[in-house]
Amino acid sequence: MPRTRDLYFRAFALKCPACGGGPVFVSWLRMCPSCPSCGLNFDREPEGGYWIGSYSVNLFATEAVFIAAFVAALVFTWPTPPWEAIIWGDVALMLGFPVLFFPWSKTIFIAIDLTFRPEEPGDFDQPREPARRGTGRRTGSEG
Repeated sequence: MPRTRDLYFRAFALKCPACGGGPVFVSWLRMCPSCPSCGLNFDREPEGGYWIGSYSVNLFATEAVFIAAFVAALVFTWPTPPWEAIIWGDVALMLGFPVLFFPWSKTIFIAIDLTFRPEEPGDFDQPREPARRGTGRRTGSEG
């Protein structure tokens, strides 16, 4: 079992929090179903609803960034804050930040989950070779 600090360092590096393997994302908004190195299933509750935690992480981070940006704008422009610029800047931030932060919210939530509920043998698939990109060559035996 990795130390808690290691779980979060790996999560912030967008690697598997359990082993540090990767890549764990197929694209910016799509995560692999399991770690290509250790086989940890990233959806640890097959009944569904598991990813509500990552949505919550994303929501809390977005709210924290909004508050920090709003307070910073007020502090640096006081006594005459440009209200319209602050509003439009915060609207842009609130729309863009959740998309930019999405991969981190997934891996951070897995680290949080592993902190409170360590992995068990049933949480793993068989490790497999990582998929190689751009090797779409077909052989004569393929249909």
